[in-house]
Amino acid sequence: MTLKFFVCLPLAAILLAGVSSSFGQSSSLGLFSGQIDIGQVRRAGSLEFDSAKGSYQVSGGGANMWFTNDDFHFVWKKMSGDAALTATIRWKTEGGNAHRKACLIVRQNLNPDSPYADAALHGNGLTSLQYRETQGGPTREIQSAVSGPSRLRIEKRGDYASMSIAWGNEELHPAGGSFPIHFEEPYYVGIGVCAHDSNAMEQVVFSDVQLESPASPQPAVPKICSTLETVPIASMDRRVLYHTTDHIEAPNWSRDGLYLLFNSKGLIYRIPVSGGTPQALDTGSAIHCNNDHGISPDGRQLAISD
Repeated sequence: MTLKFFVCLPLAAILLAGVSSSFGQSSSLGLFSGQIDIGQVRRAGSLEFDSAKGSYQVSGGGANMWFTNDDFHFVWKKMSGDAALTATIRWKTEGGNAHRKACLIVRQNLNPDSPYADAALHGNGLTSLQYRETQGGPTREIQSAVSGPSRLRIEKRGDYASMSIAWGNEELHPAGGSFPIHFEEPYYVGIGVCAHDSNAMEQVVFSDVQLESPASPQPAVPKICSTLETVPIASMDRRVLYHTTDHIEAPNWSRDGLYLLFNSKGLIYRIPVSGGTPQALDTGSAIHCNNDHGISPDGRQLAISD
């Protein structure tokens, strides 16, 4: 496995579109322009838009959104430039396939094998930033360390896509991890549902939906963000273990492979490979540790520089 660190810069100011008529909405589709079943879908999907509540109930079938082809119901809007789509997501019913997906999607076209990026909330709470870089190419993902957030955002900024998450009324914050992907203009932005079972139909309510487009870029002071990820070499799919606005560096595997150690703010921290909250190690009076540290072959001693 390999480790990656990323540096992120603040996003340009954005102009909230909300349900503005500048997006040319119809009364039956709200912010969006059309809907379609993509791929091999046995049971036709649908949309119910509640204008009073501003919510979208999407019904979708389909076997999967993965590998080289997708089957799902898609409610879309064509856009150019940059875009950000945000929504609070709620499954209408409990149960269903653990891998059913409710998604916020940026998609090149309406073909089943289209390049795309999406913020996907699975039935079991898994939350991933998924993408297919080329037409007919494989699907990759960056798994969040956070399970089952209530609110998601997907953002396309230039040739990069990223995801933000939140619970309840908390502020959206980056989930960590991003990737380069190019979309020719115009492209499609929207909401989608896949049952992960060709014989099933799943219903998802997307509420407080916001579709945003960037205003003119504004000068900004760069801001450091750090993301600690693991990357299995076999699949190259990424999993975020920890994302912070602090500066962290020098990750190191524990000898048993159960933990990662890293340096931050003069201390050495340990975090389980399964995810969780980093815990500072007791380094005594050494509270100005730099990025040099090492673990003895038996895993019982830690060498540091201070």
